[in-house]
Amino acid sequence: MSGDPETLRIMEVVLTAEIFNQYPELSINDLTPACREIFGASGITDIKRPVYISDGLIKRTLSIADAHTKLSANPFIAYEEFGQRLKITALDPAGQWFLKQGGASFIEKNPSLAFYYEKIGSNGFSYAKTRKENPPFEDTRAYLDTRISKLISEDEKLRGALDLVIINAPEEIEQHIGDLVCTEEQMDVFGKIDHALQNREFLIRHRIYEVGKLLFVGPPGTGKTSLALAMSRTMHMPVLEVRLSMITSQYLGETSKNIDRIFDLAKQLAPAILFVDEFDFVAKSRTTDDHGAMKRAVNSLLKNIDRINLIKNGVLLIGATNHPQLLDEAAWRRFDEVVEFSLPGTEMRKNILIKISSSLNSSVDYTALAMKTEGFSGSDLRMMIKEAILSALMDKRQVIREDDIEKGILMVKNREAIRHQNWI
Repeated sequence: MSGDPETLRIMEVVLTAEIFNQYPELSINDLTPACREIFGASGITDIKRPVYISDGLIKRTLSIADAHTKLSANPFIAYEEFGQRLKITALDPAGQWFLKQGGASFIEKNPSLAFYYEKIGSNGFSYAKTRKENPPFEDTRAYLDTRISKLISEDEKLRGALDLVIINAPEEIEQHIGDLVCTEEQMDVFGKIDHALQNREFLIRHRIYEVGKLLFVGPPGTGKTSLALAMSRTMHMPVLEVRLSMITSQYLGETSKNIDRIFDLAKQLAPAILFVDEFDFVAKSRTTDDHGAMKRAVNSLLKNIDRINLIKNGVLLIGATNHPQLLDEAAWRRFDEVVEFSLPGTEMRKNILIKISSSLNSSVDYTALAMKTEGFSGSDLRMMIKEAILSALMDKRQVIREDDIEKGILMVKNREAIRHQNWI
């Protein structure tokens, strides 16, 4: 039996509110993102009980008018005219009504509901599984913004660091580890970091601290930034992305202080990832610039790297460079893991193509295409597929053909040819 979708949606909210009110052991992470918003979560880590559901609240959040009329067939829902509140009069019968009306798909995605139905012995629902798959509140932008605002109010100097970094909450990042085609070495490093985070207390007890300073090296477009972002999403850690050239292009006298502030901000937001792109800029500055302020800034960067630590501070430091040969020993030795991102071979190109085209209607031979794209980076392959999609759409088709792919290959090769032209 399947009920009206709007009725089920309203009933999910009303039922969740009642269960959340009755079981104080449930927390904000036992609510779905939609229910958090409906119940008034706004950058705080708890929701005030009791939660009340009214006609007006349902209309405002779900765009469904006259919610009480849609639930009138449910004998276990009362409607209070004063305040227009919807209230469950008997939880167990109301819960059974919801299940019989087709609520199983809602229960499987709602930790509070899964908790209740597992508690009363309904088969097929796992609270632990549903809770694990529910996005944590700490991954949200609202939670991150609240933390940042609090830090700035306590230390105004950190405001300067915000202008020099791009901060993303895990929920804002599209990449997930499962979306990437990684080498065995890259996955091994990810596994090490994941296990180190899970066993921080053990490592601290045994004074093993030199974990979590990674240097990603390889040509552009090979996935260095994508993996750093995916680690943020998968490990539930905000990522602070900074480009050294952007920092050092500011007022030189403030550069060293700003570097200190960026590292301080990362520590304050921990657990977090600090992703330093264009790390070879350090080497260029050390060898080509005689400016005293610049040298002090570089020394400040290296000292901060020495002082930051995944195990002690909860900050995973990732440096990325397209030019590892420019790094001197002083910069190189500060990283405990160097991870190579080379241009993908034939088999890896095939796997990348399959991954990025998995949702497309296509008759392309990926094995043959992988052979034809020798020297293409992962970024090039994505650009090629994007061009092929646009080619098909311009021809009023949604099926990708070989001639669309050929246009994509030509576009990538033309871009590369233009990049290497000497215009002088």
